[in-house]
Formats: sequence, structure tokens, C-alpha cells
Amino acid sequence: MIDPLFEILDLNKDGELTRSELHIAAKRLGWHWYEAPFFALLDLLTIHESIPQSRFNTYMQQIASDHRGPYGRVLLNSVHFSPSVMEKSNRLFSNGHSENDSTPIVKGEKRDEDFDMDLVNILERNLGADIANIYRRLHGALDTLRISTGGAILLIIDPQRSFTQGAWMQSIGAGAAVDVEPIRMAFKNCAKLLKKNYGCMEIMFTRCPFPPGSYDWDDQLAAIIDSRQLYFIKPGNSVLYPPFNGFKEWVVHFIEHGARTLVIGGCTLNSCVRVSTIETQIRFKDRKLQVVVDLSLCGARSRNFIPSPTFDGQSAVESAIRQMTAAGVKVVRRVEWE
Repeated sequence: MIDPLFEILDLNKDGELTRSELHIAAKRLGWHWYEAPFFALLDLLTIHESIPQSRFNTYMQQIASDHRGPYGRVLLNSVHFSPSVMEKSNRLFSNGHSENDSTPIVKGEKRDEDFDMDLVNILERNLGADIANIYRRLHGALDTLRISTGGAILLIIDPQRSFTQGAWMQSIGAGAAVDVEPIRMAFKNCAKLLKKNYGCMEIMFTRCPFPPGSYDWDDQLAAIIDSRQLYFIKPGNSVLYPPFNGFKEWVVHFIEHGARTLVIGGCTLNSCVRVSTIETQIRFKDRKLQVVVDLSLCGARSRNFIPSPTFDGQSAVESAIRQMTAAGVKVVRRVEWE
């Protein structure tokens, strides 16, 4: 039996759904927020190969019978759980690994001039010198770390165009372009890092389900990231949900192969980065994993740098940094990869 939806998505009527067909059809159909979870699932499942009609029907049955729907056990069909994917990552990870990488974190010197001037300038221009100086002092109290690419793994959370020009940014309304400037700057720093290290170390990403056109990588990263790059679906603030998105298995795999540090960046600092790092640090505490947050790779809305009574006079950003630190997460100005 042909599923009516499959018939619509299968544009060339060859009995298989490709990733390209999915994206074209979804835009033609006007898929938006309601369809975003299903779109994200199908995008992930079509990364490495097309989906034949019979398998599509099986996926639909799995979704219908699972209370988590597209965030349920159907995710176990993704290539995250393919042995060949992990074997490829093993070779990449082992390229720089040595016995001396077992404790890759080296405490860096604190230098007064070594703060992130780009972000300070953005804050001063948009929010005034007082707000910029608060962040300058907070940032200046942190360390810079040197970490071996052979002893650590990197996760970039939700570096998607939705945050800089798509649906999420548009939902802010007036002043959105100014509000997301720190996020754009963080994605620019992510792009610089990827240009240097992508393909030379173990790097993974998350994506939050957004409508077609907003789901893609931010434009600054899109030309760098391989079109077949895997990622973890993350519909909420925590990378640990849904439980079958592959993140836990990825972390365990590299712990078992010598990783002792997980560096995290992305957006936004006071929500997804904060929640994901704290929960990951707690979840893997017994495995001796150290979670590190690289602030140079993290973005937040401009308004979240303003002190607020909600956070006892601190800003949402400062509160997030203090919460992560209290949970055992190492928050640093930046990571210098060696």
C-alpha cells in the first residue's frame, strides 16, 4: 500500500524518497512549525541514502505506535547506530591520540587584555559601556585552555540559520537583528574553528527542529560542513533528549576510546548550552568526563547580557556561567586546540 504522504514527497515517482526531494516537497507544501519534527526526522534518515517506500511505511508505523512520535524509537534507524560510522570516527579520533593525551586540559594564563573584544564592542554599541564592562570583567576572570585534538571531542549546539535570519530570529520581532548579533559572532567563531579543524578531529552537532529554510546550517558554516554531516536531533534545551538521538552512545563510545574532555559551544548560552552541559556533566560524572564550555563559540541574545531582578541582579548570561560552574562544568574564554 502506498502511503499518501510518500506519494506526495516522492517527486520523481521512483519509489524512493531522497533528501533533495524531501526539502523541495516540504517547501512546496508549506511545511512550518507543526511539521518541523517530522521534517527533522526525515532529513536525518535521508542523509546517507534514500528511503524506499516499504521502509517509509515501517517508519510511519513506528511513529504511530510510539508516544514520543518522531522523537521515539524510530530514531534508532538513523546511521548514528551504524558500526561503520563509529569505525570512521575512530580512525579520525586516533589520528592525534597518544598516551600523553589522557589529561588534555592545561590551565592557561589570565591576561587582562585577552578578552573577546568583538563581543565587548557589540555590547557597548548596542547596550552601553556599563553592560559591556560587566561582561568584560566576567570574561577576564576566566581561563584559556589548551586541549589536544586527540584527547577531546567537540559538540556545537544548533548552529542553524533560524537563529540568525530564519524563523527563530523572526519570532523576536522588532530589534531582532540587533538582538542576535552576539549569536552571529559566535557562529563566525565556530566557522573559523571549523575551517582549521573540520575533518581533523571528532566534531558533532545538534539541530533543533525548525521549518524548512530555517533548519539548515547558518550561512557562515554551510560551506564548510559536509552535506552528509550527521547531527543529533534536539527539540528542547537538553541534548540528552530524545533518549534515542544517539548523543549518549556517541559520548560513551569516545570515552571508551580515550576521550576525557567534551568541549561544547553553540547557542544559546543561557538555555540550550547551559542545560545540555549541566545535564551531560552530571550524567557522565562517574565516567570521569570533563565538560568544557568555550565562550568564544557560544551565542546569546543581546538582552540576556543585561542584569535582571529575575537573576538576582545578574544577567541571564552571568547566571548561566555561574550555574554551569557550580555543576562542575569548566567555563573558559576559549579553547586553543593543539
